[in-house]
Amino acid sequence: MASSSAHLSFLAGRMSLFSSERVRLLPYRGEFCLPKSRFRCSAGQSGFFTRLGRLIKEKAKSDVEKIFSGFSKTRENLAVIDELLLFWNLAETDRVLDELEEALLVSDFGPKITVRIVERLRDDIMSGKLKSGSEIKDALKGSVLEMLAKKNSKTELQMGFRKPAVIMIVGVNGGGKTTSLGKLAHRLKNEGTKVLMAAGDTFRAAASDQLEIWAERTGCETVVAEGEKAKAATVLSKAVKRGKEEGYDVVLCDTSGRLHTNYSLMEELIACKKAVGKVVSGAPNEILLVLDGNTGLNMLPQAREFNEIVGITGLILTKLDGSARGGCVVSVVEELGIPVKFIGVGEAVEDLQPFDAEAFVNAIFS
Repeated sequence: MASSSAHLSFLAGRMSLFSSERVRLLPYRGEFCLPKSRFRCSAGQSGFFTRLGRLIKEKAKSDVEKIFSGFSKTRENLAVIDELLLFWNLAETDRVLDELEEALLVSDFGPKITVRIVERLRDDIMSGKLKSGSEIKDALKGSVLEMLAKKNSKTELQMGFRKPAVIMIVGVNGGGKTTSLGKLAHRLKNEGTKVLMAAGDTFRAAASDQLEIWAERTGCETVVAEGEKAKAATVLSKAVKRGKEEGYDVVLCDTSGRLHTNYSLMEELIACKKAVGKVVSGAPNEILLVLDGNTGLNMLPQAREFNEIVGITGLILTKLDGSARGGCVVSVVEELGIPVKFIGVGEAVEDLQPFDAEAFVNAIFS
């Protein structure tokens, strides 16, 4: 009886903990996670990942200026909106909204999203909710932020609770996969993380050399292919085994660039995914798709195919500093429901930034 009472008391304590901390179950991983850390994990080595997440989140907030400068070209495209709204009056509503619609389309917000935003503004203007240009501008920003917040809630990296956490980087040729991996390694290493990099791009001759350069810049170790005919799955499996045996916190896995229409190469990604999962249960924790921001809305078919084959958990949008098509960020989130986790806003090693919806909206609508 005493043993039964103690057991019931223990269960009550656990339920109390869940109630007080608002623990919830991530739907696709089956891990209990707390809601307010960037790496939301509450088992095993969760304390390490929670602290790491907090540091990265704080660093991201201090780098708002980088995001602002990174979207200068998109902001220039959208500056016409301020001119339109400066002397806005009710009689010119149709003309103003038509030109606002054009500005959004030019910045690659996409037809569906643009029409939705404009029609919502029109309804609010006609109903008397919006009575000035400044109110229309605030409503425009609010609509975009709402779209991002609704479908882009999991911008934090999901690192699981077993070390090493495994992150696969995938994408087409020339999108910036290896560079993004190197910059992510730099960010993680700066926060005290022990990072191992895996050269899983076994097709491109210079890929291993490029990763070695990033290893030197970031102070990380690498695992490379042994022999010319080594398979990517073998390299990644070897790297994760080493990461597990030598106590690494994170293993970053590079992969070969491939066209999303080449199904034999796409299937190789499935083999890579299975290989690392055999070494660490639940791995890879993240499969991040790198997309070139210069392609604008053309990135959507790529993302759909990769997601269908391997199940993308997050996006890295690169080269946005050289593009005036920043609206594609909103399009890809709204169309696919896949969260943007990082954005590339420059060539410097620090210019891979954790995505912050509010900072993004303020950067494109100054």
